[in-house]
Amino acid sequence: MKQVVGIINLQEGNSLIRELAATRAVEALPFAGRYRLVDFAISNMVNSGMSVVGLLLPDFSRAVLDHIRSGKDWDLARRRDGLTYLPAALPDNDSRKGDLKDIYANLDFAELSGRQYVLLTNASYIYNIDFKDVLKFHKDSGADITMVYSKAQVDREGKSVVIETSTNGIVTDLAEVPAIKEGQKDVMGAYLMPVPTFAYLVRSTYERGGQDFLLDALIRHAHEFKISAYQHKGYVAHINSTMEYYAANRDCLKPEVWEELFMNNDRPIFTKVKDEVPVQYKETANVKNSLIANGCEIRGTVENSIIFRGVIVGKGAVVKDSILMQRCDVQEGARVENVICDKEVIITKNRWLKGAENYPYIVKKKARI
Repeated sequence: MKQVVGIINLQEGNSLIRELAATRAVEALPFAGRYRLVDFAISNMVNSGMSVVGLLLPDFSRAVLDHIRSGKDWDLARRRDGLTYLPAALPDNDSRKGDLKDIYANLDFAELSGRQYVLLTNASYIYNIDFKDVLKFHKDSGADITMVYSKAQVDREGKSVVIETSTNGIVTDLAEVPAIKEGQKDVMGAYLMPVPTFAYLVRSTYERGGQDFLLDALIRHAHEFKISAYQHKGYVAHINSTMEYYAANRDCLKPEVWEELFMNNDRPIFTKVKDEVPVQYKETANVKNSLIANGCEIRGTVENSIIFRGVIVGKGAVVKDSILMQRCDVQEGARVENVICDKEVIITKNRWLKGAENYPYIVKKKARI
């Protein structure tokens, strides 16, 4: 994988997850008690042996920059190679939206990297993969472009890219759909191709008025290339809506999912290190089937929930089927059920909040209820 340069596109749309991503990139959303979504994309590249990684920054980039910093926690703070931030294109008279303008503005990052291939991914997918297998598959197939896909396990709302393939794994049809059905082949936002192919797609499409890499470059030019599809058979979640975010976090309560994502010694998921004291479980604490991060103090009941760093659950309080982000405070006698609390929310004494099982109630950052 030393011959591959990685580009992680952090410009995923947030229209279906706006409540949580109004002032942060989707890829910066906290996940599974101590991680952020972007951790998976970076870790997958580093674990696969890639040493040149570029992050195409989103409009709201502060949370991403604060989390990743120099890339030290992923072993990307190096004298040579390592992590590069790829800023958005400078404002001009070109009013086109979409990610293609920013990819075009940073095209020299790939062309001057000295690498033979480019791996373009987005960071809104949750999975643990070895991209060395994808590169081998790409070479063996003789394809111009290789996509990574998984078979959808359930029907799911939200924009997705689906493909159809022949028996030898060659893509015969490629389209964007508003919702995906169980069994369809869902492209996971990862595309491997030679650098000259990538440069041709970006340059020719943008200079002819294109806006979006996927729609205008890849899908519309698909007939020009031999495209192969590599199937990832492990766990996959696409965080493109509030419900998908809620469901993917709760999936981590399943031992088999947690083990696959986080317990692989050869492919650990790295994140920003924060040294905090262990969880304090007081005498009145009652915890069942939950993930609770360091720095928390639990005096009440927690069931089937994800609790991030520094959260306080008071005596007599009940947290059930919920996600509480960093430094939330659920005070004595309060009850939250089917709720997502953003950072630093305070639920005052004896207050009750309850969302629907199929759509959680969302409390905005720093709210006091």
